[in-house]
Amino acid sequence: MSDPILHEDPRSGNCYKIKLTAALLGLPLATRQYDILAGETRTPEFLANVNPNGRIPVLEIDDRFLPESNAACWYLAGDSALIPRDRFAQAEMLRWMFFEQNSHEPNIATLRFWLHFVGEAQLSPQQKAQMMAKRIAGCDALASMDRHLAKHAWFVGGAVSLADIALFAYTHTAEEGGFGLGDYPSIGAWLDRMRGLPGFIPMQ
Repeated sequence: MSDPILHEDPRSGNCYKIKLTAALLGLPLATRQYDILAGETRTPEFLANVNPNGRIPVLEIDDRFLPESNAACWYLAGDSALIPRDRFAQAEMLRWMFFEQNSHEPNIATLRFWLHFVGEAQLSPQQKAQMMAKRIAGCDALASMDRHLAKHAWFVGGAVSLADIALFAYTHTAEEGGFGLGDYPSIGAWLDRMRGLPGFIPMQ
């Protein structure tokens, strides 16, 4: 079996999740990089051979291709300590991972992409009209996280899990989307705990 290959844009938090999972577990992971702003995931070759949806990340495992960041993290984590043994704790972990993809990433990551990479002046009228709603929803997501972290060191149980990795990726870059992390002290302390984990790698 060859090392997994991550098809990624290193600016993407969804790609970073997978690299962070591999790093914390000490797993080898090769990468192939694409520039999403240049349309490199929309070429006929990419659509035919990597992901017909034209999106990254995609984890390639022995000529099989697994899209969706949290699914790729789950695959890499396998039977590791990043997935709790207790069945209810596993469900809680998945709950936070679903929260990340439904309430967190569509708002916090989208505003980061629009403001930090595209530029507000380049946004369409439709995108500009969505900004306030996304900011409100993003702040609500951060507030929910902060309330939880005020009582718990990690999102599930007493140790880091895939839930923490999934939420760390776009939370630690949230200020690039205009969110003030200083308003969420419990998130700030959790971010420091994440950065202190053995094997931690920063986003490049």
